[in-house]
Amino acid sequence: MLKSRILSFKYAINGIVDNIINTPNFRIHLCFTIIVILMGYFFEITKIEWIAIFLCIGLVLTAELLNTSIEYLTDLVTKDYHELAKKTKDAAAGAVLISAVIACFIGLYIFIPYIRILFFG
Repeated sequence: MLKSRILSFKYAINGIVDNIINTPNFRIHLCFTIIVILMGYFFEITKIEWIAIFLCIGLVLTAELLNTSIEYLTDLVTKDYHELAKKTKDAAAGAVLISAVIACFIGLYIFIPYIRILFFG
């Protein structure tokens, strides 16, 4: 029982590492994650702002992982063009876009006041 639990973490980490290596968009999201975390430390954002930031990071990275898994599964089913395969991939990509746009808006809402204070006092 314990061995299967440990293996499930190994498989999950393998999935994340695979995305880091093989998915350029995941690496882009990770770069923005690092920038946002550094900005959070620089501006000394509040605990509730940290919660919002980490929820957004989790949402976007999770959406990207799910998108990649849907793309892999779709490619496994068919390499040929199929309208439903296209719709499946497009919907998954749309989920990533929505989560990233929402995360961006929340990030702007949190950081714009700090940036104004930095530049305009």
